[in-house]
Amino acid sequence: LGFAFIQHPSLMFEQEVKTLYNSILSDKNCSVNLKIQVLKNLQTYLQEEDTRMQQADRDWKKVAKQEDLKEMGDISSGMSSSIMQLYLKQVLEAFFHTQSSVRHFALNVIALTLNQGLIHPVQCVPYLIAMGTDPEPSMRNKADQQLVEIDKKYAGFIHMKAVAGMKMSYQVQQAINTCPKDPVRGFRHDESSSALCSHLYSMIRGNRQHRRAFLISLLNLFDDTAKTEVNMLLYIADNLACFPYQTKEEPLVIMHHIDITLSVSGSNLLQSFKESMVKDKKKERKPSSDEETESDSNSGSESESEEEPSKPRRLRKRVDSDSDSDEENDINAVMKCLPENSAPLIEFANVSQGILLLLMLKQHLKNLCGFSDSKIQKYSPSESAKVYDKAINRKSGVHFHPKQTLDFLRSDMANSKITEEVKRSIVKQYLDFKLLMEHLDP
Repeated sequence: LGFAFIQHPSLMFEQEVKTLYNSILSDKNCSVNLKIQVLKNLQTYLQEEDTRMQQADRDWKKVAKQEDLKEMGDISSGMSSSIMQLYLKQVLEAFFHTQSSVRHFALNVIALTLNQGLIHPVQCVPYLIAMGTDPEPSMRNKADQQLVEIDKKYAGFIHMKAVAGMKMSYQVQQAINTCPKDPVRGFRHDESSSALCSHLYSMIRGNRQHRRAFLISLLNLFDDTAKTEVNMLLYIADNLACFPYQTKEEPLVIMHHIDITLSVSGSNLLQSFKESMVKDKKKERKPSSDEETESDSNSGSESESEEEPSKPRRLRKRVDSDSDSDEENDINAVMKCLPENSAPLIEFANVSQGILLLLMLKQHLKNLCGFSDSKIQKYSPSESAKVYDKAINRKSGVHFHPKQTLDFLRSDMANSKITEEVKRSIVKQYLDFKLLMEHLDP
């Protein structure tokens, strides 16, 4: 079929051919060899078409005054463009295949299509960003090179599709993850520990406005209203932790925005958890012992209620005390106040991961760049760029390891059956989270 289509490209517009090619490319259960053959056919057609166009161009230069052969070439090029528009989406989706050979041929087809100018490059940008995270250096470099070429011709396209590209790169990493139980990480597992999307960041970094917008868009995904899955948040946090920052302003922007997000989302999260307990207590209120328990549970939450004059003393006691028995008492106190409906528990466990990751990311950047709390608090995004345009002294051997989120993902807590053990684990997570928030905003 491939050879027939090279000689008679118009056949590729036939409905039977479109259905055959697109079904082979999009069907996950279809043979890998068949997928590769379809991609090879498209690749060979484009290569032959390119050769034909170059020959026509040479011929035109020889007899330019006698006949306008360039126009004939343009008609042929128009057909190539129409053909590639038909199959473009399925070829791009092949980037998410588990087999590297399928991804390899899909990338070849897209590279040829872009080099011949057959499609508008903006629709390929997120997919190329995603392929820039491929474990195979040859494919990575080819995708990165295409992005560089697009950026030269169309400034701003890369920035416009950067966040979509980051999300797609997570899908590529999911597809090639050989051990589904292990969370997908956003850095290379080698000596460099560089971010998988470091090339993307290095392309955006030069423009201060684009850089800020990109970083803040990524951080906004961690807000509890965004409802981004936890593993993707971990993947993005890994990238933010390992991006090749050059000036002090870059990590300071991130930490400044994290503080703003935490002060709102973190407090709201603690308040909603507390309210889920208190409402339940109002339903079945019992005297004396439960009254005491309720005030204990409130002391284990981030409440500003005036009815709790003893709260600061209780909090200080718990923060200052390192004994396991005190923590155990707090866990037991909160456990007694949990609602029968466990949905708020799971919701808290899930949503709090984004906030926890931000807390851990801020701490990591502080350690990595050696910033003090006062330096972070003094930073103002409106100040002149020159003030913070100094090189960073990165410390070596500082790794980003958000243990709580990794444990949450490995245990698949979001889909676990709610046992007493799971409840206790979530309550402990709540108390740990509350303690971290207290350190952030005493």
